[in-house]
Formats: sequence, C-alpha cells, structure tokens
Amino acid sequence: MSYVGPDSQPPRPPRRFGGGRTLAVTLAVLAPATLAGYLIHDATSGSEGAEPPRALPSTSRSDQNAPSKPTADDPSKSPAPGRPEKPKGEPAGKGGGKADDKPSGKAPSGGRPAPSGPLKGKVVVIDPGHNPGNFRHTAEINRPVNIGTNSKECDTTGTSTNRGYTEARFTLDVAHRLRDLLHRQGATVRLTQDGDRAWGPCVDERARIGNATRADAVVSLHADGSAVGNRGFHVILPAKVRGGAADTTAIVGPSRDLGERIAGQFLSATRSAPSNYVGDGTGLDVRRDLGGLNLSKVPKVFIECGNMRDPKDEALLTNSGWRQKAANGISAGIASFLTG
Repeated sequence: MSYVGPDSQPPRPPRRFGGGRTLAVTLAVLAPATLAGYLIHDATSGSEGAEPPRALPSTSRSDQNAPSKPTADDPSKSPAPGRPEKPKGEPAGKGGGKADDKPSGKAPSGGRPAPSGPLKGKVVVIDPGHNPGNFRHTAEINRPVNIGTNSKECDTTGTSTNRGYTEARFTLDVAHRLRDLLHRQGATVRLTQDGDRAWGPCVDERARIGNATRADAVVSLHADGSAVGNRGFHVILPAKVRGGAADTTAIVGPSRDLGERIAGQFLSATRSAPSNYVGDGTGLDVRRDLGGLNLSKVPKVFIECGNMRDPKDEALLTNSGWRQKAANGISAGIASFLTG
C-alpha cells in the first residue's frame, strides 16, 4: 500500500537493530540461518524528529531508487513523480487469481481468547488494509477525511496481483490467521473490519478504533503494488508529528519497538528479505503522511508483507502456507513486544 508522499521521510543511513529489548538476541540467533535460507531460495526460484531506521542483518538489495506504490490505507492526492496510481476501480474481493485459499482454521467471525496464556489481559487491534467492497463505493472512499495535519481520501480499493488476487483479500486472510494465533495466547483481539460492512472504515476511524479500545498494540496489514523486481517486506513506523489533531510524540518510541520486533520475527518466520526498494535495506520506513499513524494514541505500525506486482513475491503472497508463516511472524513480534 505504501505510496510515499511528498512529505514522507527520505531514506536514512541504516543502523543496526539494538534498542528493542530481546530483539537483538533473537536476531543474533535466528537471522543468519534465515537469510541463508532466503538467499538459497532466491537463487533457485529465480522523519521529522524521528530516529533514523536501524538495519536488519545485511542482505543483498537492488536499486534503492525504484518506486513504491500508491497508498493503500492512506492514499495521497498528489503522487510523487514516477509513482503509479493505485487502481481505484479494481473489484477488490472479487478478483479470481490463483491464490491457494485454504481456511485459516476458525470461522471468520472469530472466537474468544483462551482463558489463560502469556497475553491474557492484553488488547490487540488488527487492521486489515482496505475492504473487499470498497470498489463498489468509490464516492464514499474518495471523500476527504482529516488525518490530523491535512486531509486525504477516506480509503482506496488497494492493489492486486496481475492475476487478480486482491490486497483486501490477502489482508483479511492474514488477519484471521493472526487473530487465531493471538487468541490462543490469551489476547483479546479486535479487527477494524472483517468484511462485515459495505465499505471502509475510513483511515481516521481505523485510528479511533485502536484508541477507543486502549489497545496495547495495533498492526495494520498491507501488501504493496510496486514495480517488478521490487521485493520484500517493510514495516512502517510513525514519525514525530504534532499539528492539528495529530500528536504522535508519546507513541513514536513504543511503536518503533513494536515495529522492530515484528520486522525481526517476520524475517525469521518467512525467510523473506527486507524490502530492496523502501527503507534502504533496513525493513523499516518512517512516515508522517499516514492518518492511521498520525491519529493513533497507542503503539501502532503498518506492515507491507511483499509486492503483489512482482512474480516472485506474488508466488509467496498467494500461497496459504506462506501466509500462515507471515501471521506467525507478526504474532511473534507482537507477543515479544507485549511480554518483553
């Protein structure tokens, strides 16, 4: 989803992870084998006031100047030069595609948290980017909403693979898997949408849901729509923003901790390398143009799990086994943040 707007943060010189409690230990043990596995797989399968990104373990990366894609959760009205517009009229949720959509386990309606577990008493909000019905409600999702510092569209349809597997379908599937994993650990989980409404919610409402529940952590799920050859995941962190209804001062630090832990665990679980086109190889990107982050009063990050328009990433994103690994990694990162 990550269109990088004109006021987003430029790439910063990378530094190594080290501030996140137990994350450095985890990466020291797991990352070498993880990256080795990724490289073998790849060879065979053919802010303002914000701290600069700290690097994940080093990995090969391609052109850092390659463009990202338009916003999914918070689209900008004025895309940066060279960045493609996200397809607004795409029938999100109806795309046929070749995705392996095996059920995640429980019914989409959810379930209840386990009576005990390491996350008992913790509240997590999962924000599946976009809504499968958004394409039918272009007038509603195109209306401007206040994101604290300025106004942007309520939402977009999201992107899709070239075969029609939509971002909205992907994010909802991963959200169900992630919810089930967190429930088993005793966490109370709320989804901002579960395909149970005609469109939306808008990005400002998504932020309010996390705030109203006083969530201990909020994670917004996305997949990117960039150029072929742009691969890998990245986690988007809030910049320090103060203006209008936006004040992220209190959440910048804990959100970075949450994001670093998710990035490290996602790397270990999926063996997908950090993005080679966003974040200078760190797997982290700091932004100040997203209403879902600007308006949050609780720790929150976005994760772009891969690039739907790249054939190699598409093969991962459309595979149910890989999506389970993605959910495992995100869950482990959240659990580390909440218990560490």
